[in-house]
Amino acid sequence: MLRRLLVPQQEIKKRIRELQRTLQSSSADGAFLAQRADIYYFSGYDDYDYMFIPAEGQASVFYLVRYVGEDDVAGPYNIHFIDGSGEIPKILRIKNDSALLRIGLELDVISFQECQVYQDLFKRGEIFDVSPLILGLRARKSMWELEKMKEAAGITAQVFEGIRASLSPGMSEVELSAEAEAHAQALGDSFIDIRVRDYKTEGYPWHILSGTNGGMLGLLDSPASGRGTSAAFPCGASQKRIQAHEPVMVDFSCGLHGYHMDETRMFCVGSMPEAPLKASKAAIEIHNFVLEHVRPGVKAGELFDLSVSKARELGYEDSYLGPEGYKVNFVGHGIGAELIEWPLIARGRDDVLEPGMTFALEPKIVYKDRFIAGVESVVAVTEDRYELISKVPVEVFVC
Repeated sequence: MLRRLLVPQQEIKKRIRELQRTLQSSSADGAFLAQRADIYYFSGYDDYDYMFIPAEGQASVFYLVRYVGEDDVAGPYNIHFIDGSGEIPKILRIKNDSALLRIGLELDVISFQECQVYQDLFKRGEIFDVSPLILGLRARKSMWELEKMKEAAGITAQVFEGIRASLSPGMSEVELSAEAEAHAQALGDSFIDIRVRDYKTEGYPWHILSGTNGGMLGLLDSPASGRGTSAAFPCGASQKRIQAHEPVMVDFSCGLHGYHMDETRMFCVGSMPEAPLKASKAAIEIHNFVLEHVRPGVKAGELFDLSVSKARELGYEDSYLGPEGYKVNFVGHGIGAELIEWPLIARGRDDVLEPGMTFALEPKIVYKDRFIAGVESVVAVTEDRYELISKVPVEVFVC
């Protein structure tokens, strides 16, 4: 078994130090992590079972197994092998008669039952939700993280070119999805692993909707859900056959080395009808207009309002971000170690853009039971403006 530390140790050390400073400013004694994406972020490995980061001192990771590969590279933390979580307090030297502790748990993702177990580990401790502190740190990407996201963008750019070459009338949405996913896996030399934090959300890479399927509303908190493959998974690509001269929205997600891309482009075989073509171009115009206003210090809610005002100016207010009565209140979301992170580019959000933040900007126009038109690109906030991480051309793809 080969396990090499992909994330540089200096990167890990910096992340742990930043969380420790945040814990200290919150009068907390430590953070106990059980969620995979958070553990990977602070340790560089995905297979540790738990991690404890004290406000001061050395962090610790815990294995519920006894085997470690010979090629392991230890990170800047203590590694412990345990038979059960009950051993953790002894290792951390937390006793029942110790002073009251204030411990952070990821209360947005762990279950009530898990919470009770972890509370029992710190019997006299005060528990608080540490996730906002973690998500705030994760929102600002380092140069190393941005490079990993750019590597993922190189893969998705090739995937979209492959879709343009392979899309043909008669193939189903699922067939096109399978080809795109297989292409991404081969290029990335790994399985696609789409991570989402919301326990009610399913992460999948192939949100491909053609013709009237693009106008189907349903399960997702999204402008359109699609038909899906069955009642057990009623969203995304379906067995519908793609026809010539109809709009096809490809919303494709990819994860590489723990970092995500999420991009949308419109496709058609032959010419696209006038209404969806005009809507697709309007979505691109909204996309580019919002980008002109991306810079440090701007509030996320302001970008959302700008997108709505541009849609109104172009005559798409009624269908922008969903038909009347079904509109979503966001036009973008942070992205990185998980598909959806901070900042949220949404109505009324006070998130202030900072250098290093990354988000997927996705204006969509939906006509119920008719079609969807949209575009989505991943953007990084720079010291003065923005940089497009996405390498897929911002255009309508004609096959």
